[in-house]
Amino acid sequence: MAKISKKRQSINAEIDTTKRYSLSEAAELVKKGAKAKFDETVEIAVRLGVNPKHADQMVRGALVLPHGTGQTVRVLVFAKGEKAKDATEAGADFVGGDELVQRVSEGFLDFDQVIATPDMMGQVGKLGRVLGPRGLMPNPKVGTVTFDVKSAVRDSKGGKVEYRVEKAGIVHARIGKASFALESITENANALVRALLRAKPATAKGTYLKSITMSSTMGPGVQVDPAGIAAEKTGES
Repeated sequence: MAKISKKRQSINAEIDTTKRYSLSEAAELVKKGAKAKFDETVEIAVRLGVNPKHADQMVRGALVLPHGTGQTVRVLVFAKGEKAKDATEAGADFVGGDELVQRVSEGFLDFDQVIATPDMMGQVGKLGRVLGPRGLMPNPKVGTVTFDVKSAVRDSKGGKVEYRVEKAGIVHARIGKASFALESITENANALVRALLRAKPATAKGTYLKSITMSSTMGPGVQVDPAGIAAEKTGES
């Protein structure tokens, strides 16, 4: 078994693994535990009481975090004419029509987000095997298939995150950087969890927020009390 460093031991000693913390308390512990020489990404993992195998229990969506993600997002837009011009003016990194579709099909993947106008989806659909496995395929459910490319590009650049429940019923999402202020991490986390609460399927039974864990790239996970968040949402506390 790998030996645990003194630094990691001191970090772990501050976390009570039997306790479920508030979002603010968890954010504070995660910030303390982020000791790497780079600015670690803060992430949250939420296990939901849903069965993703059932289409009516698929939880998926997107939101713009109040304080962004702290990451530089390279946006590619498939559009033509005036919409291509709008995308460029909004700050998209790569904009084009059929020629850009061809470029991506040949292996160009130097981007983090893909947006497409509806009239381009016939061509973009051919890139499913390239974009799909990387989670980059444009989808109207998360606002990446739209004629309002200006807003879509600005949202992507401004801290938009997409979320989708995985087979095990878990949603993973980045919510900022360890260098963020405590309040910013807390508010971003709160915004994501509340988005998940709003997206609760009508067919989901029992406990919806089963567990929540916050962590940084290299730091330990901190358990969050989901009951407190759910109670606040329903006005019970």
